[in-house]
Amino acid sequence: MTEQEKSRLVAWNRELAAAHQRLRDALRVTRDALDSGDTGSARTDLLLYCHGFCTALSAHHVSEDVALFPELSARWPALRPTIARLREDHDTIASLLGRLDRALGRSAPVEELQQHLDGLAAIMESHFRYEERQLLDILSTLELDAEPQAILGPL
Repeated sequence: MTEQEKSRLVAWNRELAAAHQRLRDALRVTRDALDSGDTGSARTDLLLYCHGFCTALSAHHVSEDVALFPELSARWPALRPTIARLREDHDTIASLLGRLDRALGRSAPVEELQQHLDGLAAIMESHFRYEERQLLDILSTLELDAEPQAILGPL
């Protein structure tokens, strides 16, 4: 095995952790825009950040559901219950993202938007930690000839 091949093997666990960190950062930027208190330009920034964050998080989960999880299920059948739980989290997060989007669309008060982001942050962080505990070791051995964006979403 060449060094490049070995790097590729180790990279999937790092790619997942990095994707999660970028989503955490996007949520932080979104919250900062909301917390700025300026209802004029901040509302525009907030819409941009929220829509960007929502799109990125949704794309990450769809990519996992479509590309990563079927591959893991096929190679490690013992992971199927874990993957089922992760997919349930994805559905919950999608529902929360939909509620946030509707609140943004009707110009909900800042306090309500903060509550939506708080709920998203809680489930997202719990989901990421569980996923990392369950999958990072396995991903460090995954041989998969694919681009990270195809597997983990265009972050």
